[in-house]
Amino acid sequence: MPANRPAIRELGRADYDTVFAAMRAFTDARTPDTPDELWIVEHPPVFTLGLGADRGHVLNAHQIPVVQTDRGGEVTYHGPGQVVIYLLMDLRRNKPGGKLYARQFVHKIEQAVIDVLAAYNLAGERVEGAPGIYIAEGPRKGAKIAALGLKVRGNGCTYHGVSLNVAMDLSPFTWINPCGYSGLATVDMRTMGVEAPLHDVQQALAQALAGHLSATIKPTETLSG
Repeated sequence: MPANRPAIRELGRADYDTVFAAMRAFTDARTPDTPDELWIVEHPPVFTLGLGADRGHVLNAHQIPVVQTDRGGEVTYHGPGQVVIYLLMDLRRNKPGGKLYARQFVHKIEQAVIDVLAAYNLAGERVEGAPGIYIAEGPRKGAKIAALGLKVRGNGCTYHGVSLNVAMDLSPFTWINPCGYSGLATVDMRTMGVEAPLHDVQQALAQALAGHLSATIKPTETLSG
């Protein structure tokens, strides 16, 4: 079956727990014919932990909720001024009967972020072994601007997704070891000199993701996220 362009849903600002439960319920109920969806959301302040996360990387939560999730990765922060897009995809519909691998899926998500940053004249890059997107040049080279965490079920269906920092209070990132890295600098687009309405960046990233993910996803080597 050829890939179809995923539908885009805008959830506005929504509590993390509510959306987390809705993602799992959607994935539980989907069939091989269920259309893929991208969910755009902005969360109130929350720290989330991946399956292998060490709670010791939450240095001081400052009364912000800490939620255990079932995605990959370590601890991250979501809050106002950040684009969050959840990817409810069926990776196997592009390769019926084939094995599921997700490295190229991750690559496509990261490329969508790089493309959006480029549209705002910001250079982003991947860092081997550390999913997400980092500033590629200048005095803030190596600072993280986008995070990635996924759940891929055995039937090839995914949820969780990607976050891009637009115009945030970045203080909570200093209260954790972001993605498990002590002292990892975190920035947003505003810090990099770009003033852009959140809604504009939400739409740009959603369209970039939809474009990349409507192309056939080819199998590669290993799961990532």
